[in-house]
Amino acid sequence: MKPKTRSAESAQFFQHDLEHLLDQRQPLYKLANQLPWNELEEAFESYYSQIGRPALPTRLMARLLLLRQLENLSDERVCAAWARDPYMQYFCGGRYLQWKLPCEPSELVHFRNRIGGESVEKIFKMTVELHADKVANKEELVADTTVQEANIKFPTDTRLHADCIEKLWRMGEAEEVSWRRSYVRTVPTLLARLRTRSNRLVKERRKCRRKIKTIAGRLLRDFKRNVGSCGELLYAEELALIKRVLRQKRHDKNKVYSRHDPQVLCIAKGKAHKKYEFGRKASVTMLRDSGVIVSAVSFKENLYDGDTLEPALEQASSMTGKTFESVLVDKGYRGRKNVSGTEVVIPEKISKKLSAYHRRKQRKRNGRRAVIEPVIGHLKSDYRMARCFLKGALGAELNLGLAAAAWNLKKWINELLLALILWREHNLQSCNLHLQNKFYSAL
Repeated sequence: MKPKTRSAESAQFFQHDLEHLLDQRQPLYKLANQLPWNELEEAFESYYSQIGRPALPTRLMARLLLLRQLENLSDERVCAAWARDPYMQYFCGGRYLQWKLPCEPSELVHFRNRIGGESVEKIFKMTVELHADKVANKEELVADTTVQEANIKFPTDTRLHADCIEKLWRMGEAEEVSWRRSYVRTVPTLLARLRTRSNRLVKERRKCRRKIKTIAGRLLRDFKRNVGSCGELLYAEELALIKRVLRQKRHDKNKVYSRHDPQVLCIAKGKAHKKYEFGRKASVTMLRDSGVIVSAVSFKENLYDGDTLEPALEQASSMTGKTFESVLVDKGYRGRKNVSGTEVVIPEKISKKLSAYHRRKQRKRNGRRAVIEPVIGHLKSDYRMARCFLKGALGAELNLGLAAAAWNLKKWINELLLALILWREHNLQSCNLHLQNKFYSAL
């Protein structure tokens, strides 16, 4: 059932409103009143029915997701931080100070799955509109791709075969299968032998790997014999995945790299320290001068970088309501000169026939292409993109969209703090007109 809206909470004795207790110059306090939450609540109404138990307020859940990315916290830790931080409570719509958790951490999982990727795009668009004055300028775009790694172990054949064996044991325990031989003691012994690194035991380790794969095949056939045709239909998806893992070879395409997340891709980005990355490709597009992210698209396939430009530019146009004349990219986008009316600019060697002024101007423009690299680095290190702990392609899409929204919120907060510092130092006249307007609008 959709959450109930309460215009005013019942008065509580011995408590004062957070609005009067908190420092009104604090960024989270200002940010709580800047975002159009009413429009977001109306957009989320379609995901709730008219019957059943009332859900938690959508404003609370959406803001908790933003705080989770903004503070780089897990679901459990953001709920614990909310209970001890009054500014977080006010940001999430609280009126009085609370000492209990806002919700169970698992409620955030259900809320993310309920709203899906389209609603996260609406949250992202809401953060882009905070920088409407920058978007209004005819700025150039900068685009690049990266890999959002999934939360899986490094995939080796032996580890996948051992995972399949453990899964078959759990399924057999649930179905009360009477194994012909369970190999419960044999498999841990074989795995222990594989941990040795002596050169004298190379042949023995190779033999152990073959033995583990053989055991997985035996358990799979034994499980099918015991559960019959009805059991095979019940566990059809799990059995098909295990069979696919056992049949795949070294140089096959579309391999399974994780039984937990079978759609994970193996992507090579040419890094010296990390030859292969296991996750999903993501495209990030930002304004060249201001650094506001206007597009963040996650892909289910390992596309060529040039093919990622069209969906990225489409999202940038839908977020900003305008089309851009050009986009700066690296040499990984070679082969694309124009995409949907936007010129694709790849930095090239500057001609000596140009004047010194034009060479300097061209050099400065080419140098701005690299500004997106530290932005992607901050998204990974500060906003939970280094490793995606949300499962599947949907989880990667949600994590990327929320990380980009958190980056835009942090830029707004930093500009507000800069204006406050200049005000405290009585140097407000020295700051530019944009910072003056931001400060006075936040009063």
